[in-house]
Amino acid sequence: MPRVLSQDLRERVVAAIDGGMSCRAAAARFGISAASAIRWRQLVVQHGTPAAKPQGGDRRAARIDAHAAVILAAIEAKDDITLVELQALLAERGTPVGNGTLWRFFDRHQITRKKRRRMPLSRTAPTS
Repeated sequence: MPRVLSQDLRERVVAAIDGGMSCRAAAARFGISAASAIRWRQLVVQHGTPAAKPQGGDRRAARIDAHAAVILAAIEAKDDITLVELQALLAERGTPVGNGTLWRFFDRHQITRKKRRRMPLSRTAPTS
């Protein structure tokens, strides 16, 4: 994955372009691609700065985190609720999600979905 070039370099390239140099000439002078010089100039025109956009991070969690109160309330109401039941509950509310999405939600909120044994382990004989 390409790395983010420094803000200083971005500003120097844009200053050179604003000073009358072509985008391709400025790119060759500073050792960057012409596409980057053109893109940085467009960023200045549109937003006033050639600053890089944030990289990485989770962009999907907000969709299910918006329903966190519903999920947590369902778990409180029915302690042994299954993933399929939670999926159905969210689908009724217009948010279809998969198993992986629910697991990541539980992981972020430190919720374990382990079921308890129906019968305590026997100390004298194997139970399985």
